[in-house]
Amino acid sequence: MAGNVDALFVFLLLLSGFMCAAIFTLILVFATKYRRRRGHEAEQIEGSTPLELTWSIVPLGIFMLIFLWGAAIYFHERTPPRGATEVYVVAKQWMWKLEHQEGQREINELHVPVGRDVKMIMTSQDVIHSFYVPAFRIKQDVLPGRYTTAWFRATRAGTYHLFCAEYCGTQHSGMIGQVVVMEPAQYEAWLGGGGAAGSLASNGQSIFQQLGCPTCHRSDTQGRGPNLAGVFGKPVLLEDGRIVVADENYVRESILNPSAKIVSGFKPIMPVFQGLVSEEQLAALVEYVKSLSPNPAGVAGTPSLIPAGTQPQNPKE
Repeated sequence: MAGNVDALFVFLLLLSGFMCAAIFTLILVFATKYRRRRGHEAEQIEGSTPLELTWSIVPLGIFMLIFLWGAAIYFHERTPPRGATEVYVVAKQWMWKLEHQEGQREINELHVPVGRDVKMIMTSQDVIHSFYVPAFRIKQDVLPGRYTTAWFRATRAGTYHLFCAEYCGTQHSGMIGQVVVMEPAQYEAWLGGGGAAGSLASNGQSIFQQLGCPTCHRSDTQGRGPNLAGVFGKPVLLEDGRIVVADENYVRESILNPSAKIVSGFKPIMPVFQGLVSEEQLAALVEYVKSLSPNPAGVAGTPSLIPAGTQPQNPKE
């Protein structure tokens, strides 16, 4: 994305420089030509439709070009590609904690392969932070209480600076790290180097069992809670008639505050897990729920909505 961002920035810089030079040139020309002299006065123009149309239409066209160009880059940056590798990021004063789907955990370092789309699912443990990699031209605020996402595809191996771009406390300047971009073979060797105690989804399954979730969320129709198989990325009909898509934030909220969105046909009997599970455990639980779907890579688009008044299949409470 860096090339597109830089191209727009250079265009804005050249346009601003041209307009600045043109304005100051005209000021100097007019100040010289129409300076106070005896018997020499400027001619007053009372009205000119072609002139007014020109200075209205031309700037409008330029501004629309800037808007459309910027919007195209924005939507490209905000739409992670289907099948992107996912990394969960937890920001806290004053470090970055990262965990790969394969289970590898890192602090203030992120190892990724060249040429692969990487989607980061980020949240904060305390205050607002901001994930900023200048070389990739990406910056995304990381907020407490919800997930935000950003993605990139590194095109050149190397080590790149990672900063927090939101003032987050006395040691804000020390909240730095690095993104290590490796060749695919080197990255696979790094993944196989050990240190991971099972995949993120398998860890989430263990936590799911420990919390007693299978008691209600059963695979048959006898459970007091919805069947979670295939729920992720699908529309869910709520008790109040709303339809929401079961994405990462929905699953997260359903764990921490299950009464916020009650699925149609179920009672608000699920206990609140706010304060009982850590951000790392939440990430594992979310990844486990995603692994129960045929396509757990994420929501690539909005599926057709369920007609109001019908019971959703495999909803998430």
